[in-house]
Amino acid sequence: MRPITDNEVTVEDLAERLRGDDGLVVLDVREPWEVELCHIGGSLHIPLGQLPTAVAALPRDRDIAVLCHHGMRSAHATQWLRTQGFDRAINLAGGIDAWARRIDPTMKVY
Repeated sequence: MRPITDNEVTVEDLAERLRGDDGLVVLDVREPWEVELCHIGGSLHIPLGQLPTAVAALPRDRDIAVLCHHGMRSAHATQWLRTQGFDRAINLAGGIDAWARRIDPTMKVY
């Protein structure tokens, strides 16, 4: 991934990464009702409020792209994950909304 900053990546770069099979984990921290509306296939869903108790389920040896609706909750999650030793966590700039608008226009926006 070519980061926007040390902690962010564009939806275009994430889409490019997902076309390959390099072990990237996509972590969706939105609420269940949001994931029901739309999601990136194959992503791991852990709502932000449950992240502290579910963090052990995440791999420390792989890149983790974190997403939410617009990128604010996932930015907080990315920052928190990095304080927990997940140095390869990176935020998806613009979140699922940017993904739907620029990568998958068939995806529902909300």
